[in-house]
Amino acid sequence: MRLRFLVTLLLLAPLAACSNLVPSATPTLTALESQGRAVFESYCSRCHGTSGETVIVGPSLAGIATRGSARIEEMDAATYIRNSIENPSAYTVEGFPGGLMPPDMEEQLTGEDLDALLAYLLTLE
Repeated sequence: MRLRFLVTLLLLAPLAACSNLVPSATPTLTALESQGRAVFESYCSRCHGTSGETVIVGPSLAGIATRGSARIEEMDAATYIRNSIENPSAYTVEGFPGGLMPPDMEEQLTGEDLDALLAYLLTLE
């Protein structure tokens, strides 16, 4: 019985390797993006989710790297995200009241942390 199982496993292994059912590897974050994820977890995760449409207090940031470029005409995602952090009252996401984001978020972060946070958020496609 055990031999039969092993033979079956050996015959099916090549199929699994070519199948789209095998999960893809999780992308590896750069050092800057990893630092940004830590900044996100310290400052942002209390209000923003990063998966699906999870709403904690503010909108989910899942896909922000893609959606951010479509929010304001002729503005790329990086500029939109940075502006949203530096001046939170500049843009309001539909369905969320203004004034939820701390107005001093830029002052709470060092320039390096802000750059790292932006790098991390741009991985959320």
